[in-house]
Amino acid sequence: MPGMPGTLYIVATPIGNLEDITQRALRVLREVNLIACEDTRHTHKLLNHFGIDTKTISYHEHNERERATELCELLETGKNVALVSDAGTPLISDPGFRIVQIAIERDIPVVSIPGPAAFVTAQAAAGLPTDEFFFGGFLPARTNARRAKLQQLSAIPATLVFYEAPHRIAKTLHDALEIFGDREAVIARELTKVHEEFARGTLSDLGKRFSENTPVRGEMVLMINGTHEDKAPTKSERGTGSQLIERVRALEKEGLNPKDALKTAARELGMKRAEAYRLMVAQKNRRSK
Repeated sequence: MPGMPGTLYIVATPIGNLEDITQRALRVLREVNLIACEDTRHTHKLLNHFGIDTKTISYHEHNERERATELCELLETGKNVALVSDAGTPLISDPGFRIVQIAIERDIPVVSIPGPAAFVTAQAAAGLPTDEFFFGGFLPARTNARRAKLQQLSAIPATLVFYEAPHRIAKTLHDALEIFGDREAVIARELTKVHEEFARGTLSDLGKRFSENTPVRGEMVLMINGTHEDKAPTKSERGTGSQLIERVRALEKEGLNPKDALKTAARELGMKRAEAYRLMVAQKNRRSK
């Protein structure tokens, strides 16, 4: 008769300040047989700080398929394994889904040890509505895919929350401004670290602050106020929106691509392109309901 399987622990670790780790997390990391790390060198800094000498093994996006099966086979022998990411809660825009999925399929217990998550930490201090929010992880790196994703989310009334890399933040803010209009937004950077920063303002304000000519460092959480039905376009705006869509369609039939058609139509109607994009999206959303 086979013995009882071990337990897979999903352990949240600090996103910056090492004091944020929980006593329970430290105990589990000491007691398990093996710690699976996104980057063993990074995790060893944490383990060494707390005097933990548990054996580690790499588990990242490039070896996840093979390693997940290997670790589940170890768990089936009765060994306990902890999964950690470089920072925060594993599986939240980090590797780990595959091993959890396999463990559940094999009736291996999975226990989540709660702790820090960057998007939750950012939301708590951002000053934007928190009763409802949509977490979108990392937006696509390619411009067309990113704009398509933002347009897909433009009608969501909840606060929109994303992770973004510093070298892409300027382009993302530019795309968000064109698609959403000039909404209130917040960027949280270097959370819980010495140079923690919350930058608040409109998308256009943040676009100036985080321009491509101003290099910044540190992973970022971008939060954007959601659309609100109580701020629906006025009657005149609805009329202008209809004119805008009709003119854009006419220009596209004449051979212009969608971006140039919108730019030309906005100029003809005496509108800023960001405002034209907002009206066009709002008009399309109403027609699709």
